[in-house]
This record gives sequence, C-alpha cells and structure tokens, in this order.
Amino acid sequence: MKVSRVSVKVSAICCAIFSAGLSIAVLAVPQILAAEEPGAAPVAAEGAKVPDRPAPDCAPSHLDSPYIPVDSWVYPAILRLYSLGYVDTVFLGMRPWTRSSIEHMLEETGARIDDEEDSPALDEAQGIYEALMHELRNDIQGPCLPHQGSTRLESVYSVVRGISGTPLRDSYHLGSTIVNDYGRPYANGFNNYSGAGGYASAGRFLIYARGEFQGAASAAGYSATLTQALATLDGTTNYFTNSCNLSGVGCTPLPLNLQSTIPYGPVASATQGRVMEAYISAKFLNHEISFGKQDDWLGPGVGGGMAYSNNAENIYSFRINRVEPLKVPLLSRITGPFRYEFLAGPLKGHTYPFDPWVHSEKVSFRPTENVELGFQRAVIWGGKNHEPINIHSFLRSFFSLSAPNGDVKNSPDDPGARFGAFDFSYRLPFVRKWLTLYCDSEVHDDVSPADAPRRASWRPGLYLSHVPGVPKLDARVEGISTDPPVSRSTQGQFMYYEDVQRQGYTNNGQLFGDWIGREDKGGQAWVTYHFSGNEWFQVSTRIQKAAKDFIEAPGTPPTPIIEYGTTLNDINFQVVKRIGKDFEVNGGFTYEHYKAPIYLPGQQTVTTTNIQLTWFPNRKISF
Repeated sequence: MKVSRVSVKVSAICCAIFSAGLSIAVLAVPQILAAEEPGAAPVAAEGAKVPDRPAPDCAPSHLDSPYIPVDSWVYPAILRLYSLGYVDTVFLGMRPWTRSSIEHMLEETGARIDDEEDSPALDEAQGIYEALMHELRNDIQGPCLPHQGSTRLESVYSVVRGISGTPLRDSYHLGSTIVNDYGRPYANGFNNYSGAGGYASAGRFLIYARGEFQGAASAAGYSATLTQALATLDGTTNYFTNSCNLSGVGCTPLPLNLQSTIPYGPVASATQGRVMEAYISAKFLNHEISFGKQDDWLGPGVGGGMAYSNNAENIYSFRINRVEPLKVPLLSRITGPFRYEFLAGPLKGHTYPFDPWVHSEKVSFRPTENVELGFQRAVIWGGKNHEPINIHSFLRSFFSLSAPNGDVKNSPDDPGARFGAFDFSYRLPFVRKWLTLYCDSEVHDDVSPADAPRRASWRPGLYLSHVPGVPKLDARVEGISTDPPVSRSTQGQFMYYEDVQRQGYTNNGQLFGDWIGREDKGGQAWVTYHFSGNEWFQVSTRIQKAAKDFIEAPGTPPTPIIEYGTTLNDINFQVVKRIGKDFEVNGGFTYEHYKAPIYLPGQQTVTTTNIQLTWFPNRKISF
C-alpha cells in the first residue's frame, strides 16, 4: 500500500473528524444538543400553496423512526427537490434516510414553495412535496409520547419478472443483466418476488422487518472449464491457508461448487424465503444504533455506489449512524453540518478465506448549502485459517496506515484489504436550480482518491432537474471506470480485489460496490417525464465494456494470448403509475445485447419484462 505524508494526514484528519463527532455527540452538554435539535415545521397559512401540516408533539432526538429502503421512490423524489432548490439539508452520499430525518429535511420546503412566484418549476416542486407529505402523514401526526408505541405495515408487493435469452449474473467477472437488485436470483423464464415490510416502535426503540418469497427458474450456469479458468484467474483454486497463499505449500484444491463468485452449473431453481431487512434499533442523541440486516448506499450517484450499494444481498451488521446533521461550535463554521456512519459485520459466500468481516466508516459534511463532501474507508479483514475476528484484529485494521510486507499479509497480523472513497456534489453557480454536478470515487491500496486520483475508479455524474420549456422532463448521465491507468490494473486484480481477500468486495457472490465490475468502463443515462411527484415514464440506457486484459487465456505459440472481455448494452423503458394514492403499478421492459466470448459465442440478446404491484397501507396502529 503506497502511503505518503499527505495520505497519512488525510487519513488522520478523517479519523479525527469521525471520532470527534461521535465524542461530541455523546458527551456534549444538553444545551448544545438542544440547540441543534430539529424543530417542528410551521403550519401553512391561509391561502398557502401547500396543505396544512400538523405540528408533531415529539422530541425527535428521543423517538425512533425506521429507515426507508433505498429502492423506494422517495429518494429520486427528494434528489429532484434538492436540485430544484427547495431543500438544502440533504446528504446525497449517505443513504438510507429515516422517515423522521426526511421530515426534518422538508421543514422549510413548504414555506419556500409559498414564498415563490408561480412557475412551472414551482409546480413540479409542489407536486413532489405533496406526494412526500402523503407518504409521511402517519409520522408527522401527533401525539407521539415518549412511551407510546405504534405498529405499521409499510408495504406489500409482488414482482413478476419474465426473462428470455441467457442472462448474465456474475458481477465479479462477466457482468449482470439485472443490477442493484439485492442479489436476487433470476434466470431465463418466470421469476417472482413477493413480500412485505413493516415495523413496530416504542419511544426510542424500534423493530423493522422486510421479507419476501423468491422464485427463480433453473439455469445451465458455467461449464467446469469456464469455472476453472475464472478460479485460476482469481487465484482461488485452493482452500486458503497462509502458507499456501504465500508460497504454495500445503495447498488443498477447492471444489468448483464452492466457488461462490462463479455461477458453476447447473444452477438449481430457487424457491426460498429471504429476509431482505431485519433489524432492531435505538435512537440516542440523533444516532441510530442498530443491529441486523439493513440497506446502505454510500455515494451521490443513482446508478451505483462505489463504496456500497444494494447490488448484493444486505449483510448483517452493527451500525452507528448519525441520522441528523450535527453542528459543532467553531468547527462547523468551516465544515458546516456533518454526518457520519460506522458499520461492521460478516461477509457471506467467501471461500478464500472463509468468512471474513468488513467494517466501514464515512464522514460527510456540507460547508455550504450547495456543496457536499464525503470521505469513506472500508476494510475487509480476517477469515478462517488466516486471522481471528476479535477486537484486537479489528483495532489493528481500523488504525493501520502503513503497508505491511508479504510475511505480515500472510499472517494473523494482516491489517486487511483496505479501500478508500471520496465523493462530492455541487449545485453549479448561476444554474443552482438546474444543474447538479457530482462524483463518486474509490481507490485500493491508497488512503483516498483525493490523494491518488490516477489510481482511483470514478463515477462522475450530471443532473438536469428540468428541461427548459418542458419542466416535467429531467435528465441524468453518469460515467463509470474501474480501470485506472496503472500497471497493476490488469486481470481484474486491483479494484475490488486483494491478494489475500481474493473474493474481495462481494457478499454471497455479488459485488456490494458498483455493479460495473473490477476492470470495466461504461455509463448510464436516464430521461424521465414526471406525471406527478411519484409517477413517471422513464427511458434509460446502460453500457459496460470490460478491459481486454481482464480475462485472458494463454495461447500456444505462435498463437498469442487470447483476450476476452464482456461488452454489454441495454435500453430500458419504465412506467410508474398510482391507482389512488396508495396502490402503485410499476412496469418495465429491458432490451439487452451482450458479447461474452469466453462464455457463449456471438452476440446474445436478452429481454426482461418486470411488473411490480405495491400497496402502501395508510393505517398506523398506536398503543
């Protein structure tokens, strides 16, 4: 790991900010905490453009509130409202948000709408605001006494997915036909996912659960020859031991059916229940302290998150999340308000070595209402026959700054596979309500992309909140690259990969970072026409191109090395429509072409049809 004086300073500053913020939040005097407590929004005046909003009789820092799943319509709605200029306290790079934190984000929005002169953009903002207020209606209606409890069935849904052709489901190598879908199983034919989510709360405590039944057809999967070739590429052909990894001594072959990141065939049909989210939490001084299986998304992008996304199944973790912006006297004069998050939990599906853990820390701050900056660090450490998981090994990985030599890496003193991320968002001057520029980035073997931009992977984006003359239309574009111009970026052994943790940034076989993969370039674009705040028609496209030197096969002289690489292009059409206010119909059709010559000859065509029906019950039971 290359570590300069600058990178050490950057890491030390990030650690200091995170530690200081947590300490101040826990130890600060009650007067300071009360001063930064979110307040109740004012009730709309007579003749206002927005409906009256009940003022809650709550102490927000004491009452718990569930996170909204990251695949909810709420997030694109608030992102658009932010880019239109009607909300300023959004932390784009740290999702999910709790229901109460969204309520606090919107406290000044109604007044801003009332103060604005009529315009097409104002009409769009008002429609979004009213849809969000309807979604949050059960949360903002008092009373909510400190010892009062409530239960709510949040949503009931069913997704029918029909696929024709041979889809890809291998984000660690060849790519995926369906991305950012919690690692759900799918195959050619009929697939179904039906489930429900809800929660129960009492004062500062909460229990949340979302589960579903999953059904997917069987698939041929990869041949033994292809599976062996990919396992050889990754260096996972043997069971892990420190001596085997260091010198090739005492190695035992790993069966192909244990290669969890490779869909070795035949792949059996799936008929299973899965817990999508399930956690218990307590709110303490505007911190959510929780344990269980939870969503996370770190980064300002919509198409993917370099550090964390919902591309893979959620992990079980312990988390501390500052869910409300924190203002620290003196410090916040420079940084503005900031938020932070910590999580730690086991990764499933790893066999080289078995059962490592990951911990992640992120700090984001807003020096102005138009700028957000975020720094994140993730470490994958431990595993069977490598390093025990305990407080000592965790602290070693948490505070490690220097690069260990090979003997240390292949010993119980290994600090782990370390990754750093940096992101920003900026509402551009002169077009504050029109254009938002943002970027997400990730680096391996350096402290931060800000310290080593040439060695980093990038996802820049630009969002146009409304098109001149067509205010209901918005547009977004994002580019992606995980193939930096460095000599180590070859054969997929740099980004999301590490010499010891060779199944890297995956959980149950899928990347939990960006779906683009380990050594790829591509992009995404969306054009959306909004019928209302929660109804739209969208056309989007996705491009993925793997580097030629990612997957290679040795040639027999005089035949040169054979280079393989996936090329994937798709176009998607989506319509979201409400029947009444509480029943949603979400339909989509995707047409995809891909070439993966190491897998199937010629160009493959895959079509995917999705129909999702969701009911949002409007009743909360209090007790």
